[in-house]
Amino acid sequence: MTPLSTSHISQTSRQTRVAALFDVDNTLLPGQASEVRFFRYLWKRGLVGWREVRDSIGWVLQNAPPVSLHPLRERKLYLAGKPAAEVRALAEEFCRADLFPRVSRQGLSRMDEHRRAGHHIVMVTGSLDFLIAPLAALLEVPTLLAASLEQQQHRFTGHVCAPLPYGPGKRELIAQLTRDSGIDLAHSFAYGDSPGDVELLGMVGHPLVVNPIRGMGRIAQRNGWPTTTWT
Repeated sequence: MTPLSTSHISQTSRQTRVAALFDVDNTLLPGQASEVRFFRYLWKRGLVGWREVRDSIGWVLQNAPPVSLHPLRERKLYLAGKPAAEVRALAEEFCRADLFPRVSRQGLSRMDEHRRAGHHIVMVTGSLDFLIAPLAALLEVPTLLAASLEQQQHRFTGHVCAPLPYGPGKRELIAQLTRDSGIDLAHSFAYGDSPGDVELLGMVGHPLVVNPIRGMGRIAQRNGWPTTTWT
C-alpha cells in the first residue's frame, strides 16, 4: 500500500485540523457486511429466527424500488421488540470475537499514519452504533458516526433515527462535525468502497476508493479518484 506522501503531510500543519474519514463495511472490514454477520450471530444465539427474516423480506417487497435494499438500512425489523441491553451486550461480544480480528491490515497501517500525522480519525458507517462502537474503542478512534436505533421502554423499535449515515446522510453528519470541530475538509482524507460513499469522498481533498463494489470503480474513474485494495 502506498503510504501517505510527504507532501500530503506537509500540507497539513498542526494549525490545520485535518480529518481521516473511514467507511467501515468492506473498507476497514473487507468482505461481508458487519450487520449480516451479526444477524447470523444472533440466529445462532436464538435471538432471531424465521419470523424476523419474513418480516424483513416483506418490508423490502412493500417499500423498495426494484433491485434496492435501501429500506433495510432504514428499518431494522429483526431487532424490533428486542431488549436493548441484551442486544448491546451480544454486539460487544460479537465485535471482539468476529469484527476486530477482521480489520484490514492496510487499513490499520493507514490509520496509524494519520494518527502520527496528528489527524483526527473518524469512522463513519451506516452500520449500527452499538455494533461498531466497541471496534472504535479497540482501535482508539475518537469519533464514530453510525446508525442509531430508536428505543421505547428499553426495547428497540426497529426504526433508525435520522439522519441515516449513508449517502446524503453521511454528508449531513460530516458537515455538522466540520462545523463543530473546525475540520478543514479541503485538506482531509476519506476512504470508502461503494456508491453510498460518493458524498463522503466528494467532500474531501484526498479521497481514496477501497475495494470498489457496485460500479464504484467506474465512478472513481469518472471522478479521477484513485482506487486500492485492502485485505
